[in-house]
Amino acid sequence: MTSWNARWRFPLYLRIWLAVIVTVGLLTIAFGYLWRMNTEPVPMREIIIRDQNDAILGQSMVRPQRVPGQGVEFDVQMNDGRTITVQLPPRPRQAGDRPGARPWIPRGPEGFLWLLGMVGLAVALGSYPVVRRLTLRLEELRRGVERWGEGDLSVRVPERGRDEVAFLAHRFNHAAERVETLVKTHKSLLANASHELRSPLARIRMSLEFMEGGPSTERARDEIARNITELDQLVDEVLLASRLDARESDVGLIEQVDLTGLAAEETARTGAELAATADEQAVVVQGVSKLLRRAIRNLLENARRYTSGPVEVTVQRSGRQAVLRVCDRGPGVPPAERERIFEPFYRLRGASEREGGVGLGLALVRSITQRHQGSVHCEDNPGGGACFVLTLPCEQM
Repeated sequence: MTSWNARWRFPLYLRIWLAVIVTVGLLTIAFGYLWRMNTEPVPMREIIIRDQNDAILGQSMVRPQRVPGQGVEFDVQMNDGRTITVQLPPRPRQAGDRPGARPWIPRGPEGFLWLLGMVGLAVALGSYPVVRRLTLRLEELRRGVERWGEGDLSVRVPERGRDEVAFLAHRFNHAAERVETLVKTHKSLLANASHELRSPLARIRMSLEFMEGGPSTERARDEIARNITELDQLVDEVLLASRLDARESDVGLIEQVDLTGLAAEETARTGAELAATADEQAVVVQGVSKLLRRAIRNLLENARRYTSGPVEVTVQRSGRQAVLRVCDRGPGVPPAERERIFEPFYRLRGASEREGGVGLGLALVRSITQRHQGSVHCEDNPGGGACFVLTLPCEQM
């Protein structure tokens, strides 16, 4: 499963934090400009009034005052103590003259309010797409969770973006897919198990009917015992398959297991041949001994079920992997069915119940290897037949 730091590099809280910083920065610049524009004093001007003889009648350093519609006025202190107002009216506009450039924001408090309103509008327009995109993805996730909670296990939500919302959608899709797979597997397991249970029960019923008055009591008793053994094996494998599907279940003690030793014991029990390898060192893996023994036994029993010829087993180390191969000289497995044979209760075409097995052996082998972070697959045997290859992480000894 992909972790957060492996793909998502720009978290949502950082985006919101940067957006707040940028917004505050823009507002600070705007307020600073407005404050400077409204508080910076108009520079002082020296006004001199002379008469026709060029004598100075009055002289003052004054600050001009702009009067809307009347131009600029100056209050000048005369030498005789009087104060007169000098007015510079606006320049009259002549025909064909373009209007003078006016500031797009009026000065004074009105300009401050205008600029503040425009900055607020710009922030609102700029932040709306970001906020809407985020809330839209949250709404899609909410609708998907609601539909999934109502029982539609096939629902998935879109994965857009590279933030927490996208990561949450990714994890939801992964969990929903796993739950859907488990539910389908359990439904299929129950349906197939109920079908498989009917066959030995029907044979037991027929044997009991034959025992009522027939002479073949001993043969009927043997048939009943065989069917009871088959039922017991079926129940055992169904329970083990259910425990392996649940990741949190305890399936045994994890320890160092001599895979070569397990293979030798099981080949001796089934009459198979354990081929010698150039490397005489033991192949040791980390796992549950009883589960690995069960996987090897199922592979050997499956090989014996479809061939009367020799069955060869090899165990060797390949790099950091332990490879166990079980090869037979049977009819082989068609390439189109080499994956399906690992499905629960799946049988090859032409196989019958008389050949034994309940259809869970290879499915258990795959579940056990996956529990040990390994893999199993089927391939052609160069000399004819099938070869099952089981690969597990290996420890050096």
